[in-house]
Amino acid sequence: MEKNKKPFLLAPMAELSHRALRELIEGFGGCDEYFTEMISAPALLGGGPFERWYIDGGPRPEKVVFQLVGADIGQISKAAALLDRLESRGIDLNMGCCAPLIRKTGAGIAWMASVDRAGELVKEVRKAVKRRLSVKIRTGFSDDFEYLVKFCRRLEEEGAELIILHPRTAKEKLKRRARWDYVGALRQELRIPVAGNGDIDNTENLNNRAGGPCDAVMVGRAAVRQPWIFAEARGTQLVPDTNSPSVLLRVLRGENSSLFFDTGLRFLELLARWQPPEFHISRARRFFGFFCDNLKWGNYVKNLLGREETLSGMEKAWRGYFGGNSG
Repeated sequence: MEKNKKPFLLAPMAELSHRALRELIEGFGGCDEYFTEMISAPALLGGGPFERWYIDGGPRPEKVVFQLVGADIGQISKAAALLDRLESRGIDLNMGCCAPLIRKTGAGIAWMASVDRAGELVKEVRKAVKRRLSVKIRTGFSDDFEYLVKFCRRLEEEGAELIILHPRTAKEKLKRRARWDYVGALRQELRIPVAGNGDIDNTENLNNRAGGPCDAVMVGRAAVRQPWIFAEARGTQLVPDTNSPSVLLRVLRGENSSLFFDTGLRFLELLARWQPPEFHISRARRFFGFFCDNLKWGNYVKNLLGREETLSGMEKAWRGYFGGNSG
């Protein structure tokens, strides 16, 4: 069977879509585009102390898409112009985040309440940037496909070049399965590409979605649980040698615990290298909260790691679970 050629995208995930995770995934063969965790437009403009970590585009800046979040058109446009000076694949506007703190400020999903206001934002950002401009959305505040089409056509008219649709409403979160039929239906209504996002939980599912009526597939939590998911979907399995990150070793998954052991250690190493100390524990707990689902006693290991307050303590606990080595 011919391998899927559609682009695979890493989703923007808070405390997860940072350089350490990108380095880990890239070591397994990588994906086509890496969306960053959302970057606050006002914090970027204000020179926040941690913003340089959010805009670090390594290891493959040409694959990175900077996602911006904010509530003010002027601020977002200025922030986009700053990011446009950096090497990247493009700029993405967050119009889909449903977190109450984000929504209450008028950011994220709040943009989907007004076609005109969202269109004005895209228009102004389009003037400010030369790189590809994309918008990540949900279906909206209600299950109204006609409104979704109207909304996206306006974004298209104002200069958006890609729509990423997470086909759930604002209230549904993860309670209901993503309506992937909306992705294909929306694609028929627009001239620009439409990528789908939601409920990709394994390699087979990823390839099945990629074989459907979409232009690209975005993967979130599954890429944290299985950083090799993109490589498997392309027909290869690669594991980085922890002693030499540039060397790739072919292995079989099966019951080979060394895959999980080595990947966990490798992530801790990358986190220490590419994230500030203030982020280490929160990012490590977020990662292992998903990655430990690979283990038979996953919840036990999550609790074990969760009690640690340093990366060295987490490494010791991780080694202890595996008997000190990958055996």
